[in-house]
Amino acid sequence: MALMVAQEVPTSSSMAVPHGPAGVGKARRRMRLQLRDGGVADTVIDDAVLILSELLSNACKHGRPLGDALAGDGDVRAAWRVDPCGRLVVEVTDGGGPTRPAPATPSVTAHGGRGLNIITALADDWGVRDEVPGEVTVWVVVHDDVHDPDAGHRRDDFAARVTAPTVSEMSGLEFADAFDRLD
Repeated sequence: MALMVAQEVPTSSSMAVPHGPAGVGKARRRMRLQLRDGGVADTVIDDAVLILSELLSNACKHGRPLGDALAGDGDVRAAWRVDPCGRLVVEVTDGGGPTRPAPATPSVTAHGGRGLNIITALADDWGVRDEVPGEVTVWVVVHDDVHDPDAGHRRDDFAARVTAPTVSEMSGLEFADAFDRLD
């Protein structure tokens, strides 16, 4: 008879990530390995890795590196943990930027601007902390209980949460009303 010993996700994992695309892959790989070793469901890990990628991309695109470094130099901080309640929390901290992080409403043809909407659709909660001067942290509760047997299942409303608006709901596209009548 084999004896199985439950592994725990490290209480806290934090790493400096270069301000730019170079360190994003390393951060994703480290997160995936640590969460998998901790017994977190693969689908929760997939969501967490996507969320980490979006947060790091936003930090590098819209935020400054921590400290006095110039854009493209220096680091941002990525952290993740399973707290005592079993919630998987992901955080990325940068040196702040000209705007506060907020979901956008990009046009259908826009090449970006959907990151925080994706996070909103995947996560149980998210927000921004900026009490520390020179630092802005975006935090995300990926899942409320990674130990729940249903933690690896997508929520029933996932597709509705990421669906684009119908053409008739978009302003400036009155010509497209004819397409809605084709349904």
